[in-house]
Order: sequence, then C-alpha cells, then structure tokens
Amino acid sequence: MRSLRERVAHTRWRRRIAARRSLEHGYRVGVGIVGAVIVCLGLATIPLPGPGWLTVIAGLFVLATEFTWAERLLEFTKKHVKRWTDWVSAQRVWVRVLIAAATAAFVYGILVVTLHLVGVPDWVPGWVPLWR
Repeated sequence: MRSLRERVAHTRWRRRIAARRSLEHGYRVGVGIVGAVIVCLGLATIPLPGPGWLTVIAGLFVLATEFTWAERLLEFTKKHVKRWTDWVSAQRVWVRVLIAAATAAFVYGILVVTLHLVGVPDWVPGWVPLWR
C-alpha cells in the first residue's frame, strides 16, 4: 500500500509541477502554509464548539500530501483517535454520559470566559444570563 504522499506524487498534475524546480519549491511552500494555517485554526477552535479536532486532522491531511513527518503524525493521530473512540464506545452508558457532560461543561466554561474577556455582543437579548 502506497502512502498518501506517494499517491499524490504519482498523479499527472503533480509530476508536471515536480518537473519544474521553481514550481516545485513554490508548491511545497504553498502546501506548507495552507496546511499550517488549517492546523492553527483547528487548534484555536478545539476548546470552542465545532469541529476543532476535525480541522486539525484536515490540516495534517493537507500537509501529509507533501511532507513525510506530517504523514507520520496523521497516522499517529488517527490511531489514537480510533483507540479513544473504541474505548468510549466500550464504556457503560453512565460513563459516556459523564464524558459528554464534562465536555459540555468545558465548552460552556470556555464560552463564558471568552464572552467575559471579549464582551457580550449588543445583539444578545438582555434576558440571556451572561455578563454584560
């Protein structure tokens, strides 16, 4: 089984880019920048509601198309996410509910702290129990 990087490298469009040294370097720099930005956005959104880890994995996927280290990190991440998912799935219902409640409390805490530091937007109705 070929790696993701090898599969991308064997496509016709990628071989054409690789044939020109100036394009090759610029392409790799561009992939590195785009992948790094996606990973950073994902890391910034992990504590917030939304697909934080999914965004990090998507950024690693982009980086893994060109860089061996990113491919290894992506495989490591996928392996550990699967282990975590399998472990949670094997737990009793009350443990899964407790994990979900702890996650919800953490997200709520991050949201409250963020709104406290940044300020509550003016469009939020007054009856919503948030700091003003």
